[in-house]
Amino acid sequence: MTERFKNKVAFVSGGARGLGASHARRFVKEGGRVVIGDILVDEGRALAQELGAENALFVTLDVTDEASWVAAREAAEKAFGPVSILVNNAGIQKLGTTLDSSLEDFDVVVKVNLHGTFLGTKVIGQSLIKAGGGSIINVSSIAGMIGLPNTVGYVAAKWAVRGITKASALELAPHHIRVNSIHPGRIVTDLTAGLNSPIRPNQVIKEPGRPEDISNLVAFLASEESRFSTGVEFIVDGGRYVGESDPVK
Repeated sequence: MTERFKNKVAFVSGGARGLGASHARRFVKEGGRVVIGDILVDEGRALAQELGAENALFVTLDVTDEASWVAAREAAEKAFGPVSILVNNAGIQKLGTTLDSSLEDFDVVVKVNLHGTFLGTKVIGQSLIKAGGGSIINVSSIAGMIGLPNTVGYVAAKWAVRGITKASALELAPHHIRVNSIHPGRIVTDLTAGLNSPIRPNQVIKEPGRPEDISNLVAFLASEESRFSTGVEFIVDGGRYVGESDPVK
């Protein structure tokens, strides 16, 4: 591995486990320091301890609460200095159709997935400006590119993350901050363990996606290797979005 994140500070929301933990490990592995924000205190502290106090800091973070974000930013800057990479990774999903879902369940999903991305960009974005620029990576989903049944709140929020990404990319460009969204397909994590097969019927690559597949893309977008990309959707789904795989007969 290179040291392409040497002297860089990354902030990962929802970083205590799953994809977020994979991203945090990747930043440290490539020479960076990482702030892990999550409501999962035990898991977050354990990950920070694994990565080492000189490399990682855990902060308790409720992504739906602006004051929590501000406190997290202050702790990050006190420990490591200004943040130059933000991964808005925190997300939840509640299954339910449009007809059957309660407004409360819909709102909970939207608040974490959408409000969390907005607040992360608003609050941590100020740290990126202080750092002289950087990269924001918003974790959407393949559900932000296509419709999926039984996940109405999740689909609505993940589509909206694309809109925040594009607006932020335009607004933050003068500050030398790039903003992109990534759109994973079904990835094998603890969160997806109870769902049906990770290999969807129209997926071209017939093997499950792994957390490192997403972290590879996050690392690219966080680095100067992607300096010419902003406001763009990056899909990493094993070819699920390509189209209908059944031959015409």
